[in-house]
This record gives sequence, C-alpha cells and structure tokens, in this order.
Amino acid sequence: MLTVSKLNKTYPGGGVEAIRDVSFEVRAGEIICIVGPSGAGKTTLLRCLCGLLERSGGVIELDGDVVDSPPAKMAAVFQDYSRSLMPWFSVERNVTLPLKNKRFSKAEETERVGRALRAVGLDGFESSYPWQLSGGMQQRVAIARAIAYEPEVLVMDEPFASVDAQTRSDLEDLVLDVQESLGTAVLLVTHDIDEAVYLADRVVVLSSRPSRVLDVVDIDLPRPRDQVGTKAAPQFAEYRAHVLKLIRGVRDQRQSRSVENRPSKNRGM
Repeated sequence: MLTVSKLNKTYPGGGVEAIRDVSFEVRAGEIICIVGPSGAGKTTLLRCLCGLLERSGGVIELDGDVVDSPPAKMAAVFQDYSRSLMPWFSVERNVTLPLKNKRFSKAEETERVGRALRAVGLDGFESSYPWQLSGGMQQRVAIARAIAYEPEVLVMDEPFASVDAQTRSDLEDLVLDVQESLGTAVLLVTHDIDEAVYLADRVVVLSSRPSRVLDVVDIDLPRPRDQVGTKAAPQFAEYRAHVLKLIRGVRDQRQSRSVENRPSKNRGM
C-alpha cells in the first residue's frame, strides 16, 4: 500500500543529512512501528511520508501514486494534541473539520463523526470542549478526527508521549481496537520499545543520523493482545531484547566515535 524506496532528506543551508536510502513498505491493514535512537530523524521521516516535507531523493508511493503533497488517503495524529485541536470548537465540530473538504451530506457527516467518537469511547461528549477534557481524552478526539476521515493509512508521531502511563496503555489498546474494526493500516513512530513490540506487526529499526534501516523485525505475537498477557510472554521479552540490542549498538558506536574524536590532553607533547 505505502512504499518507501531509497528515501533521502538533506536540509538546505547547513547541509544536515537526516535520512539516507531508507526503504520499507506498509501493507494493507497492518501496524508498522518505527523506532530508533534519539535524534535519528524519525519525525523528519514521517513528515516526508505525509507530504509535509520535501524529500531530497528517493520515491514515496501510496497505492501507486507518488506522494509529493499530503495525500487524501492518509491522516496524521501528532504528539501535541493540545495544539492540534481548536479549543473554541466542540468535540463534534473538531472531529467534523477534515470532512468539510469531502462535501458529504449532513447525514453522512453526522454518521461518520458519531462512528468515530464511538470507536474511541467518546460518544456522549459531542458538546464538550477540549479544555474540559483530560489529556488522554483530548488525544482520543484527535484520533477520532483522523479516523472519521476513514483514511487508508493512519500516521502517528509519538502520539502517547505526553500522557501518563495508565492513559498510554489505554490509548495503545485503542489503536489496536481501531485498526481491527476499521482495517486501517497504521504507521506509528515511538521511542518506547515495549510499545512498538506490543502494537506492531513489524518494527522498523533506524540507525542514528543519517537514518538508515538497520532491521525490519517481524513480530509474531498472537492477537488479540493485552497489556498483561502479551507483555508477560517470553516471546515478547525476546523481541524487546532484540530491538533494544540494535538501538543500544547504535548508541555505543556513536559514543565510541565521540571518544575517538575527542582531542587528547597528551597530543603534541
């Protein structure tokens, strides 16, 4: 469905190379999680995939169409939900916003919004305002707005980083429920390895900058998954250890290079 082939991104001016020859694919109806060390360019990668950032090289295709601008078949949810919602709009009106360009009938628009709010457990809060809701509920509104659009691919950039641990667990399960009920492919960037293994069908592990794909790990854990049973399984621990070893290997190499390049106090004596 979504194909990334030899993607490159170098920022102009300073010439910082953020991404180098990144290739992977997202199949219909699967969850892909992207992980990597801090500063690896994960957000840059997602912005390129969404058509929000011009790529320097390579090709991104969605259903065979080259992505040069935000595609109609894709929706995005970002980390800072508080800034993505209109505080002066009700929950219902916030979720309705992306549907205005679709020119749906009022009845179909109402049905889509209601279906999305039910999917995220917010039916009954249609008339509430974002500032009246908890952080987790606000992020649910952002997710509802994305799925009301009924995209083929839902892109999420560290969507749960700003909520507490319990809310994070609830939202992880929400993503699994939404993906199962709607069949939407999900591409999620996270710095949390446990989260990546718990959610994903496959985990794409990136190197440090410039980002390259170190490995694509198939996660063969049974579904449905749950926070207790799945994370207690020996296989879960094996996948987690493998991904962590890859990322720590990148970090250790980077620290080693930093030490080697550090000027020696004895140099020149």
